[in-house]
Amino acid sequence: MGRSQARRGRSRQHGAADWFLIGMVAAVILASLLPEWGRTGGLLHLDVIGNVGIFAIFFLHGIGLSTESLVHGASRWRLHLLVQLCTFGLFPLWWLVLNAAFGRFIPHDLMLGFFYLAVLPSTVSSSVAMTAMARGNVAAAVLNATLSTLLGVVLTPLLASLVFSGAANGQAMDLGATMLKVAQMLLLPFVLGQIARRFVGEWFQKVKPYTTWVDRGVILLLVWSSFSDSVADGLWSKHGIGLMAMTAVGVCLFLFPMLWVTRWIARRLGFDVEDEIVAVFCGSKKTLASGVPMARLLFAGNPSLGVVVLPIMFYHQLQLFVCSVMAKKYAARIEPVQPPR
Repeated sequence: MGRSQARRGRSRQHGAADWFLIGMVAAVILASLLPEWGRTGGLLHLDVIGNVGIFAIFFLHGIGLSTESLVHGASRWRLHLLVQLCTFGLFPLWWLVLNAAFGRFIPHDLMLGFFYLAVLPSTVSSSVAMTAMARGNVAAAVLNATLSTLLGVVLTPLLASLVFSGAANGQAMDLGATMLKVAQMLLLPFVLGQIARRFVGEWFQKVKPYTTWVDRGVILLLVWSSFSDSVADGLWSKHGIGLMAMTAVGVCLFLFPMLWVTRWIARRLGFDVEDEIVAVFCGSKKTLASGVPMARLLFAGNPSLGVVVLPIMFYHQLQLFVCSVMAKKYAARIEPVQPPR
């Protein structure tokens, strides 16, 4: 009975992921055909709607994330340190290597998009879901995903400012103004959500599956709006379909080395298989749910925003597919063999 329910749950997740992928493709097509509708100040005023949506997303994240989980399992400090160092340290360092090797062949704005991908926090829902599917240490996955999200609100803008200041289309990033905007649009709703959790936390757990549609709906609007600005600025006339090909290759050059490195380090440190799973999945994943809204705040008014978020859009789909395959292999590896009947 339990296995049947789990299979149905995974089936619903895969179905939702398929529709979300279709929605992202549709958003890019709409932006390409009707950029005047979705661009900043355009007919639909998606920039205004998007700001309201960003506030709503992080309010819901505040209700949904249990800060108590940071206390449980804190003794596994080596695992947690590894995951956070990979997320906010190893990824940016790897970008420096790739930039030195290939930066002169890749459009500047796209390379900046890869750096933005590198400084994003890990995911929450899919990291935990993949860890559970692989029969890993779910409690540690929850802790690391939560900690990564909280650190990302501060570290992502801070790290992004190191490269984006004056880099993207000559528009400098004012770190002070950016952090204030992040505090207003990300930290404030998150804190309000944490306060509200005390009163509606139990009810929220019952309706949490439905709030995923709010997350995804807002992300699709932001993708539409971001690409509308970029298309209006000449995205396709400047780069063409080759931009998509370079993005696809680029995300592979991030994901596969990171999966290998996190597994190698976990084994060198002597982690058991359950903790290795956490290191691999939490240490290699990047969040689309927070990444696109945060980009909208950090690079507001930048016509290259659509190019900047392109890598995380591709990376999101690739990590779901590859990590699903890996999770099944991990589960089979530690699953006890049933005796023949």
